[in-house]
Amino acid sequence: MKIEEVKSKKQRQQFLDVVKLIYKGDDNFVRPLDVQINEIFDPAKNDFYKHGEATQFLLLDDNEKVIGRIAAFINKEKAFGFDQPTGGCGFFECIDDQNAANLLFDTAKNWLSQRGMEAMDGPINFGENDNFWGLLVEGFTQPAIGMQYNPPYYQKLFETYGFKFYFEQVSNSLNLRVPFPERFWKIADWVSRKPEYTVEHFEMKNAHKYMNDMLNIYQDAWEFHENFKQMSEEDVQMKLNDVKDFIIEDFIWFVYANGDPAAFLVMYPDLNQIIKHLNGRLNWWSKIKFVYYKWRKTITRSRIVIMGVKPKYQKCGLESIIFKQIEKSMKIHKEYDHIELSWVGDFNPKMRALHESVGATFATRHITYRYMFDQTKEVNRSTVIARDTREMALKREQEKAE
Repeated sequence: MKIEEVKSKKQRQQFLDVVKLIYKGDDNFVRPLDVQINEIFDPAKNDFYKHGEATQFLLLDDNEKVIGRIAAFINKEKAFGFDQPTGGCGFFECIDDQNAANLLFDTAKNWLSQRGMEAMDGPINFGENDNFWGLLVEGFTQPAIGMQYNPPYYQKLFETYGFKFYFEQVSNSLNLRVPFPERFWKIADWVSRKPEYTVEHFEMKNAHKYMNDMLNIYQDAWEFHENFKQMSEEDVQMKLNDVKDFIIEDFIWFVYANGDPAAFLVMYPDLNQIIKHLNGRLNWWSKIKFVYYKWRKTITRSRIVIMGVKPKYQKCGLESIIFKQIEKSMKIHKEYDHIELSWVGDFNPKMRALHESVGATFATRHITYRYMFDQTKEVNRSTVIARDTREMALKREQEKAE
């Protein structure tokens, strides 16, 4: 077996096509669009290259057949925020062979080590964590758009190599044909009657306003997350550019408290229900197929990719107002029967409690692993977000006022 770093057009296509070997006969697998993967490794398309670097590798057997792949990357804005400089690996695909997997992992490790890293997380994405993040270990069903899917044997390959549990990610499913818990609607009605709260859905014509509102909420809501880094307006614009062609305006909601952006939720149609039929291609024929399947109302599931509430407005029931609006929207888009709420880490107990309160049931479990290059060092699990972030935020505001 030998490793090749991806440099040529042919190798880039081989990197994409190895999934044909790995997922042959697996009806649940949905091949991501080739353009989507290529853009992640294109410095002109991925803003993470402004503060990081990435590379891709192929694994070939003795007959020059591609039997695996891996990517390695460094996000310099986060790499040095841990106890040890930490890079990442992802887009791992491999035959069920531990020696082959070890060679791929060693290659990523060596590339990162040469650049000053002392650990690597995986499998993760060279981008935001709402796409291609974590190893699927439970719930091997057709994945929603952006969610990681892999064969069950990958868990053994990772753990035998020495990857250790860093955090768990759970996604839940909300059956729209089952009524929400009555208690939840009572809270929603009670909060909705408060005059200080107003609700709006996203409008493309006012995209700049809503981008800034989301940024405003995000900076506060994620402040207490481990290794938090502020998001820029450019980051939000890049994300909007990626999804603007398929978003549904009343799938994205904002709550305002006396005009102050207080909470938001972003939900996408699950395009994987159409992408499954495109075999990774995005040409004129696949575009015709896409329009056809969309016209047939093939998409019946949506995915909530992010939700945030400013700490000072937490415990105020704003989530219930948003879900009340979501329920109204789904009565308009009657073809939708399920919402996937994904994903919530075990470091975020408040959001997990919210999933339970709306009656969502378990869908999938992913694990994000960490591998220490010095195997004598322990992996510390991801820090749990404090339950009293509201109190912490209010105390900080009081101290500023004084």
